[in-house]
Amino acid sequence: MKYSFSLLFWLKKARIDKHGKASVYVRITIDGKRAEIATGEKVSPERWNANMGSVKGNREDARRINSTLDRISLKIRDIYHDLLEKETPISAALIKDTYLGKKNKEYTVLEVFRQHNEQMKAQVGKEYALGTYKRYETSLKLTKEFLKYQYNRSDIKLSELQYRFITDYEFYLKTVRNNNHNTTIKYLRNFKKIIHLAVANDWLHKYPFSAHKVTIREVKRDFLTQEELDKINDKQFATERLNIVKDVFVFCCYTGLAYVDVAKLTSNNITVGIDGEHWLYVNRTKTGSPSNVPLLPPALAIVEKYDDHPEARNKGTLLPVISNQKLNAYIKEIAYICGINKHLTFHIARHTFATTVTLTNGVPIESVSSMLGHKNIKTTQIYAKVVEKKVSADMKALKEKLATNNSPFNGSKSHHG
Repeated sequence: MKYSFSLLFWLKKARIDKHGKASVYVRITIDGKRAEIATGEKVSPERWNANMGSVKGNREDARRINSTLDRISLKIRDIYHDLLEKETPISAALIKDTYLGKKNKEYTVLEVFRQHNEQMKAQVGKEYALGTYKRYETSLKLTKEFLKYQYNRSDIKLSELQYRFITDYEFYLKTVRNNNHNTTIKYLRNFKKIIHLAVANDWLHKYPFSAHKVTIREVKRDFLTQEELDKINDKQFATERLNIVKDVFVFCCYTGLAYVDVAKLTSNNITVGIDGEHWLYVNRTKTGSPSNVPLLPPALAIVEKYDDHPEARNKGTLLPVISNQKLNAYIKEIAYICGINKHLTFHIARHTFATTVTLTNGVPIESVSSMLGHKNIKTTQIYAKVVEKKVSADMKALKEKLATNNSPFNGSKSHHG
Protein backbone atom coordinates (compact mmCIF):
# COMPACT_ATOMS: atom_id res chain seq x y z
CA MET A 1 0.00 0.00 0.00
CA LYS A 2 1.24 3.53 -0.81
CA TYR A 3 1.32 6.38 1.69
CA SER A 4 2.33 10.02 1.40
CA PHE A 5 5.17 10.34 3.92
CA SER A 6 7.20 13.40 4.93
CA LEU A 7 9.52 14.60 7.72
CA LEU A 8 10.07 18.18 8.82
CA PHE A 9 12.37 19.57 11.50
CA TRP A 10 11.09 22.86 12.90
CA LEU A 11 11.70 25.30 15.70
CA LYS A 12 9.02 25.91 18.35
CA LYS A 13 9.56 29.68 18.57
CA ALA A 14 6.48 30.19 20.72
CA ARG A 15 8.47 28.92 23.71
CA ILE A 16 11.87 30.54 24.19
CA ASP A 17 13.83 29.59 27.32
CA LYS A 18 15.79 31.97 29.56
CA HIS A 19 18.88 31.46 27.37
CA GLY A 20 17.00 32.66 24.27
CA LYS A 21 16.79 29.18 22.76
CA ALA A 22 13.81 27.26 21.32
CA SER A 23 13.21 23.50 21.10
CA VAL A 24 13.67 21.60 17.84
CA TYR A 25 10.81 19.26 16.91
CA VAL A 26 10.37 16.72 14.14
CA ARG A 27 6.99 16.50 12.44
CA ILE A 28 5.91 13.21 10.83
CA THR A 29 3.10 13.46 8.25
CA ILE A 30 1.34 10.40 6.81
CA ASP A 31 -1.51 10.98 4.35
CA GLY A 32 -2.08 14.47 5.77
CA LYS A 33 -2.19 13.41 9.45
CA ARG A 34 0.60 14.65 11.74
CA ALA A 35 2.50 13.57 14.83
CA GLU A 36 5.31 15.57 16.48
CA ILE A 37 8.30 14.53 18.59
CA ALA A 38 10.64 16.71 20.63
CA THR A 39 14.26 16.02 19.56
CA GLY A 40 15.73 17.20 22.87
CA GLU A 41 17.84 19.80 21.06
CA LYS A 42 17.62 23.60 21.44
CA VAL A 43 18.95 26.43 19.32
CA SER A 44 18.67 30.24 19.04
CA PRO A 45 16.06 31.24 16.40
CA GLU A 46 18.58 33.40 14.49
CA ARG A 47 20.81 30.32 13.97
CA TRP A 48 17.99 28.14 12.60
CA ASN A 49 17.62 27.50 8.83
CA ALA A 50 13.88 26.83 8.41
CA ASN A 51 14.22 25.86 4.73
CA MET A 52 16.90 23.26 5.43
CA GLY A 53 15.53 22.14 8.79
CA SER A 54 18.98 22.42 10.36
CA VAL A 55 21.31 24.71 12.33
CA LYS A 56 23.24 27.30 10.29
CA GLY A 57 27.03 27.39 10.17
CA ASN A 58 29.87 25.00 10.90
CA ARG A 59 30.41 25.53 14.60
CA GLU A 60 30.93 22.47 16.75
CA ASP A 61 27.48 22.67 18.43
CA ALA A 62 25.87 23.16 14.99
CA ARG A 63 27.59 20.01 13.66
CA ARG A 64 26.58 18.04 16.75
CA ILE A 65 22.90 19.11 16.62
CA ASN A 66 22.65 18.51 12.85
CA SER A 67 24.25 15.07 13.30
CA THR A 68 21.60 14.23 15.97
CA LEU A 69 18.80 15.39 13.64
CA ASP A 70 20.21 13.21 10.85
CA ARG A 71 20.21 10.15 13.15
CA ILE A 72 16.61 10.88 14.19
CA SER A 73 15.58 11.25 10.53
CA LEU A 74 17.31 7.97 9.62
CA LYS A 75 15.69 6.11 12.53
CA ILE A 76 12.17 7.38 11.66
CA ARG A 77 12.64 6.47 7.98
CA ASP A 78 13.81 2.99 8.98
CA ILE A 79 10.69 2.54 11.13
CA TYR A 80 8.51 3.65 8.21
CA HIS A 81 10.12 1.23 5.73
CA ASP A 82 10.02 -1.60 8.27
CA LEU A 83 6.27 -1.10 8.73
CA LEU A 84 5.84 -1.01 4.95
CA GLU A 85 7.60 -4.37 4.62
CA LYS A 86 5.39 -5.87 7.33
CA GLU A 87 2.32 -4.52 5.48
CA THR A 88 1.16 -2.98 8.76
CA PRO A 89 -1.42 -0.17 8.42
CA ILE A 90 0.74 2.94 8.98
CA SER A 91 -0.12 6.22 10.69
CA ALA A 92 1.97 9.13 11.96
CA ALA A 93 0.89 8.24 15.51
CA LEU A 94 2.10 4.64 15.06
CA ILE A 95 5.54 5.80 13.84
CA LYS A 96 5.81 8.20 16.79
CA ASP A 97 4.87 5.49 19.31
CA THR A 98 7.32 3.04 17.73
CA TYR A 99 10.12 5.64 17.82
CA LEU A 100 9.40 6.39 21.50
CA GLY A 101 9.30 2.68 22.34
CA LYS A 102 5.61 2.67 23.15
CA LYS A 103 3.73 -0.49 22.29
CA ASN A 104 0.83 0.46 20.04
CA LYS A 105 -2.40 -1.04 21.34
CA GLU A 106 -4.20 -3.16 18.77
CA TYR A 107 -7.94 -2.90 19.15
CA THR A 108 -10.34 -5.69 18.21
CA VAL A 109 -13.71 -5.42 16.49
CA LEU A 110 -15.79 -6.57 19.47
CA GLU A 111 -13.76 -4.41 21.86
CA VAL A 112 -14.69 -1.26 19.89
CA PHE A 113 -18.29 -2.52 19.49
CA ARG A 114 -18.70 -3.02 23.27
CA GLN A 115 -17.13 0.36 24.01
CA HIS A 116 -19.56 2.04 21.61
CA ASN A 117 -22.58 0.25 23.10
CA GLU A 118 -21.57 1.10 26.68
CA GLN A 119 -21.35 4.79 25.78
CA MET A 120 -24.71 4.57 23.99
CA LYS A 121 -26.31 2.86 27.00
CA ALA A 122 -25.17 5.73 29.24
CA GLN A 123 -26.99 8.18 26.93
CA VAL A 124 -30.32 6.30 26.65
CA GLY A 125 -33.12 8.76 27.28
CA LYS A 126 -30.84 11.69 26.40
CA GLU A 127 -29.23 11.21 23.00
CA TYR A 128 -30.57 7.74 22.15
CA ALA A 129 -33.81 5.80 22.49
CA LEU A 130 -33.77 2.47 24.34
CA GLY A 131 -34.79 0.73 21.12
CA THR A 132 -31.71 2.08 19.30
CA TYR A 133 -29.41 0.76 22.04
CA LYS A 134 -31.12 -2.65 21.92
CA ARG A 135 -30.64 -2.82 18.13
CA TYR A 136 -26.90 -2.22 18.54
CA GLU A 137 -26.78 -4.92 21.23
CA THR A 138 -28.45 -7.29 18.75
CA SER A 139 -25.89 -6.24 16.10
CA LEU A 140 -23.05 -7.01 18.54
CA LYS A 141 -24.56 -10.46 19.26
CA LEU A 142 -24.88 -11.21 15.53
CA THR A 143 -21.28 -10.12 14.88
CA LYS A 144 -20.05 -12.49 17.63
CA GLU A 145 -22.08 -15.33 16.13
CA PHE A 146 -20.72 -14.60 12.64
CA LEU A 147 -17.09 -14.62 13.87
CA LYS A 148 -17.69 -18.02 15.47
CA TYR A 149 -19.48 -19.39 12.40
CA GLN A 150 -17.14 -18.04 9.71
CA TYR A 151 -13.74 -18.05 11.43
CA ASN A 152 -14.27 -20.13 14.59
CA ARG A 153 -12.90 -17.17 16.54
CA SER A 154 -14.18 -15.19 19.52
CA ASP A 155 -12.85 -11.87 18.13
CA ILE A 156 -10.73 -10.35 15.37
CA LYS A 157 -8.18 -7.50 15.24
CA LEU A 158 -9.24 -4.38 13.37
CA SER A 159 -6.08 -4.63 11.27
CA GLU A 160 -7.22 -8.06 10.01
CA LEU A 161 -10.41 -6.70 8.44
CA GLN A 162 -10.55 -7.12 4.67
CA TYR A 163 -13.27 -6.31 2.12
CA ARG A 164 -14.21 -10.01 2.04
CA PHE A 165 -15.31 -9.79 5.69
CA ILE A 166 -18.28 -7.53 4.93
CA THR A 167 -19.47 -9.54 1.90
CA ASP A 168 -19.27 -12.77 3.91
CA TYR A 169 -21.13 -11.11 6.78
CA GLU A 170 -23.89 -9.95 4.40
CA PHE A 171 -24.18 -13.48 2.97
CA TYR A 172 -24.34 -14.94 6.51
CA LEU A 173 -27.14 -12.57 7.59
CA LYS A 174 -29.22 -13.35 4.50
CA THR A 175 -28.72 -17.13 4.38
CA VAL A 176 -27.77 -18.55 7.78
CA ARG A 177 -29.80 -16.00 9.76
CA ASN A 178 -32.51 -15.83 7.06
CA ASN A 179 -32.93 -12.02 7.33
CA ASN A 180 -34.60 -10.13 4.49
CA HIS A 181 -32.62 -7.59 2.46
CA ASN A 182 -33.59 -4.46 4.40
CA THR A 183 -33.02 -6.05 7.83
CA THR A 184 -29.60 -7.26 6.66
CA ILE A 185 -28.68 -3.76 5.46
CA LYS A 186 -29.67 -2.23 8.82
CA TYR A 187 -27.38 -4.65 10.69
CA LEU A 188 -24.53 -3.98 8.24
CA ARG A 189 -24.94 -0.22 8.69
CA ASN A 190 -24.69 -0.65 12.46
CA PHE A 191 -21.51 -2.69 12.04
CA LYS A 192 -20.02 -0.19 9.58
CA LYS A 193 -20.63 2.64 12.04
CA ILE A 194 -18.39 0.82 14.54
CA ILE A 195 -15.61 0.49 11.95
CA HIS A 196 -15.94 4.18 11.00
CA LEU A 197 -15.53 4.95 14.71
CA ALA A 198 -12.29 2.94 14.77
CA VAL A 199 -10.95 4.86 11.76
CA ALA A 200 -11.87 8.21 13.33
CA ASN A 201 -9.93 7.27 16.46
CA ASP A 202 -6.85 6.17 14.45
CA TRP A 203 -7.24 2.60 15.70
CA LEU A 204 -7.59 1.54 12.08
CA HIS A 205 -5.65 3.30 9.35
CA LYS A 206 -8.11 2.96 6.49
CA TYR A 207 -11.80 2.09 6.18
CA PRO A 208 -11.80 -1.39 4.57
CA PHE A 209 -15.36 -1.44 3.22
CA SER A 210 -15.47 1.72 1.08
CA ALA A 211 -16.26 -0.30 -2.06
CA HIS A 212 -19.24 -2.03 -0.39
CA LYS A 213 -22.43 -0.17 -1.22
CA VAL A 214 -25.75 -0.96 0.43
CA THR A 215 -29.20 0.47 -0.22
CA ILE A 216 -32.54 -0.08 1.44
CA ARG A 217 -35.16 -1.43 -0.97
CA GLU A 218 -38.42 0.47 -1.01
CA VAL A 219 -41.12 -1.59 0.64
CA LYS A 220 -44.85 -1.42 0.00
CA ARG A 221 -46.43 0.66 2.76
CA ASP A 222 -50.00 -0.35 3.45
CA PHE A 223 -52.48 2.25 4.62
CA LEU A 224 -56.22 2.58 4.99
CA THR A 225 -58.37 4.45 2.50
CA GLN A 226 -60.81 7.01 3.91
CA GLU A 227 -63.67 4.53 3.33
CA GLU A 228 -61.83 1.80 5.29
CA LEU A 229 -60.95 4.22 8.08
CA ASP A 230 -64.57 5.37 8.33
CA LYS A 231 -65.77 1.78 8.35
CA ILE A 232 -63.57 0.97 11.37
CA ASN A 233 -64.41 4.24 13.14
CA ASP A 234 -68.17 3.79 12.72
CA LYS A 235 -68.20 0.16 13.82
CA GLN A 236 -69.43 -0.60 17.34
CA PHE A 237 -68.09 -3.91 18.66
CA ALA A 238 -69.70 -6.24 21.17
CA THR A 239 -66.67 -6.22 23.49
CA GLU A 240 -65.12 -3.24 25.24
CA ARG A 241 -61.57 -4.42 24.48
CA LEU A 242 -62.17 -4.15 20.71
CA ASN A 243 -63.83 -0.74 21.05
CA ILE A 244 -60.83 0.55 23.06
CA VAL A 245 -58.33 -0.86 20.55
CA LYS A 246 -60.37 0.65 17.70
CA ASP A 247 -60.37 4.08 19.35
CA VAL A 248 -56.62 4.05 20.08
CA PHE A 249 -55.95 2.95 16.48
CA VAL A 250 -58.22 5.63 14.98
CA PHE A 251 -56.64 8.23 17.29
CA CYS A 252 -53.24 7.40 15.77
CA CYS A 253 -54.70 7.49 12.25
CA TYR A 254 -55.58 11.15 12.94
CA THR A 255 -52.38 12.09 14.82
CA GLY A 256 -49.65 9.98 13.18
CA LEU A 257 -48.28 8.69 16.49
CA ALA A 258 -46.40 5.39 16.75
CA TYR A 259 -47.37 2.88 19.46
CA VAL A 260 -44.48 3.75 21.78
CA ASP A 261 -45.52 7.43 21.76
CA VAL A 262 -49.29 7.01 22.19
CA ALA A 263 -48.71 4.55 25.05
CA LYS A 264 -46.99 7.19 27.19
CA LEU A 265 -49.25 10.17 26.38
CA THR A 266 -50.65 12.14 29.30
CA SER A 267 -52.95 15.14 29.49
CA ASN A 268 -49.77 17.27 29.77
CA ASN A 269 -49.08 16.54 26.10
CA ILE A 270 -52.19 18.49 25.05
CA THR A 271 -51.87 22.27 24.92
CA VAL A 272 -53.89 25.13 23.42
CA GLY A 273 -51.83 26.54 20.55
CA ILE A 274 -51.46 30.12 19.31
CA ASP A 275 -54.45 29.46 17.05
CA GLY A 276 -56.66 28.76 20.09
CA GLU A 277 -57.01 25.08 19.06
CA HIS A 278 -55.89 21.94 20.91
CA TRP A 279 -52.44 20.64 19.91
CA LEU A 280 -50.55 17.50 20.77
CA TYR A 281 -46.89 18.14 21.72
CA VAL A 282 -44.69 15.03 21.77
CA ASN A 283 -40.97 14.23 21.55
CA ARG A 284 -40.71 11.04 19.50
CA THR A 285 -39.15 8.16 21.45
CA LYS A 286 -37.43 6.76 18.36
CA THR A 287 -35.61 9.91 17.22
CA GLY A 288 -36.08 12.46 20.00
CA SER A 289 -37.54 14.83 17.40
CA PRO A 290 -40.55 17.01 18.30
CA SER A 291 -43.87 15.97 16.78
CA ASN A 292 -46.46 18.73 17.17
CA VAL A 293 -49.89 17.92 15.75
CA PRO A 294 -53.15 19.93 15.79
CA LEU A 295 -55.89 17.64 17.15
CA LEU A 296 -58.43 16.94 14.42
CA PRO A 297 -62.08 16.51 15.55
CA PRO A 298 -62.07 12.65 15.43
CA ALA A 299 -58.92 12.54 17.62
CA LEU A 300 -60.24 15.18 20.03
CA ALA A 301 -63.54 13.26 20.37
CA ILE A 302 -61.58 10.12 21.42
CA VAL A 303 -59.60 12.12 24.01
CA GLU A 304 -62.84 13.45 25.49
CA LYS A 305 -64.41 9.96 25.45
CA TYR A 306 -61.66 8.57 27.69
CA ASP A 307 -61.27 11.66 29.85
CA ASP A 308 -62.34 9.78 32.98
CA HIS A 309 -61.67 6.15 31.99
CA PRO A 310 -60.62 4.15 35.10
CA GLU A 311 -57.84 2.19 33.35
CA ALA A 312 -56.27 5.35 31.86
CA ARG A 313 -56.69 7.18 35.15
CA ASN A 314 -54.92 4.36 37.08
CA LYS A 315 -52.01 4.38 34.62
CA GLY A 316 -51.89 8.18 34.50
CA THR A 317 -52.14 8.07 30.71
CA LEU A 318 -54.35 9.87 28.21
CA LEU A 319 -55.77 6.64 26.72
CA PRO A 320 -56.10 3.06 28.04
CA VAL A 321 -53.39 1.59 25.79
CA ILE A 322 -52.68 -2.15 26.14
CA SER A 323 -49.46 -4.00 25.11
CA ASN A 324 -48.30 -3.70 21.51
CA GLN A 325 -48.50 -7.46 20.99
CA LYS A 326 -52.14 -7.70 22.13
CA LEU A 327 -53.03 -4.53 20.26
CA ASN A 328 -51.73 -5.94 16.97
CA ALA A 329 -53.64 -9.18 17.51
CA TYR A 330 -56.90 -7.30 18.14
CA ILE A 331 -56.33 -5.00 15.15
CA LYS A 332 -56.31 -8.07 12.89
CA GLU A 333 -59.58 -9.19 14.48
CA ILE A 334 -61.06 -5.73 13.80
CA ALA A 335 -59.95 -5.87 10.15
CA TYR A 336 -61.61 -9.28 9.73
CA ILE A 337 -64.90 -8.14 11.32
CA CYS A 338 -64.95 -4.98 9.15
CA GLY A 339 -64.20 -6.96 5.98
CA ILE A 340 -60.90 -5.17 5.32
CA ASN A 341 -58.64 -7.52 3.38
CA LYS A 342 -55.30 -6.01 4.41
CA HIS A 343 -52.52 -7.23 6.68
CA LEU A 344 -53.38 -4.69 9.35
CA THR A 345 -50.83 -3.76 12.02
CA PHE A 346 -50.95 -0.90 14.49
CA HIS A 347 -48.18 0.96 12.62
CA ILE A 348 -50.49 1.25 9.60
CA ALA A 349 -52.25 4.00 11.58
CA ARG A 350 -49.12 6.17 11.15
CA HIS A 351 -49.01 5.39 7.41
CA THR A 352 -52.72 6.25 7.13
CA PHE A 353 -52.17 9.64 8.78
CA ALA A 354 -49.33 10.43 6.37
CA THR A 355 -51.18 9.39 3.23
CA THR A 356 -55.00 9.36 3.50
CA VAL A 357 -55.49 11.96 6.22
CA THR A 358 -52.86 14.57 5.27
CA LEU A 359 -51.04 14.31 1.91
CA THR A 360 -54.14 13.14 -0.02
CA ASN A 361 -56.04 16.13 1.36
CA GLY A 362 -53.40 18.60 0.16
CA VAL A 363 -51.44 19.17 3.38
CA PRO A 364 -47.92 20.28 2.26
CA ILE A 365 -45.21 17.65 2.65
CA GLU A 366 -43.14 19.98 4.88
CA SER A 367 -46.04 20.19 7.37
CA VAL A 368 -46.58 16.42 7.28
CA SER A 369 -42.86 15.84 7.86
CA SER A 370 -42.95 18.16 10.88
CA MET A 371 -46.04 16.48 12.37
CA LEU A 372 -44.52 13.02 11.92
CA GLY A 373 -41.34 14.19 13.66
CA HIS A 374 -39.13 13.15 10.72
CA LYS A 375 -35.56 14.41 10.89
CA ASN A 376 -35.21 14.20 7.11
CA ILE A 377 -37.92 15.10 4.60
CA LYS A 378 -36.71 12.22 2.39
CA THR A 379 -38.40 9.88 4.88
CA THR A 380 -41.71 11.70 4.31
CA GLN A 381 -41.26 11.62 0.53
CA ILE A 382 -41.80 7.84 0.62
CA TYR A 383 -45.42 8.57 1.60
CA ALA A 384 -45.72 11.20 -1.12
CA LYS A 385 -44.72 8.55 -3.69
CA VAL A 386 -47.41 6.22 -2.32
CA VAL A 387 -50.02 8.98 -2.77
CA GLU A 388 -48.80 9.71 -6.31
CA LYS A 389 -49.10 6.03 -7.24
CA LYS A 390 -52.63 5.90 -5.86
CA VAL A 391 -53.64 9.08 -7.72
CA SER A 392 -52.12 7.64 -10.91
CA ALA A 393 -54.04 4.37 -10.49
CA ASP A 394 -57.30 6.25 -9.74
CA MET A 395 -56.87 8.46 -12.80
CA LYS A 396 -56.09 5.46 -14.98
CA ALA A 397 -59.30 3.80 -13.80
CA LEU A 398 -61.19 7.05 -14.53
CA LYS A 399 -59.76 7.24 -18.07
CA GLU A 400 -60.88 3.66 -18.74
CA LYS A 401 -64.34 4.44 -17.36
CA LEU A 402 -64.67 7.54 -19.54
CA ALA A 403 -63.51 5.63 -22.60
CA THR A 404 -66.15 2.90 -22.17
CA ASN A 405 -69.00 5.29 -21.30
CA ASN A 406 -68.81 7.19 -24.61
CA SER A 407 -68.48 10.38 -22.55
CA PRO A 408 -68.24 13.75 -24.33
CA PHE A 409 -64.98 14.14 -22.42
CA ASN A 410 -63.32 11.00 -23.81
CA GLY A 411 -62.03 12.72 -26.93
CA SER A 412 -64.90 11.99 -29.34
CA LYS A 413 -66.80 14.88 -30.94
CA SER A 414 -70.49 15.32 -30.35
CA HIS A 415 -72.75 16.56 -33.20
CA HIS A 416 -76.02 18.45 -32.86
CA GLY A 417 -78.73 17.69 -35.45
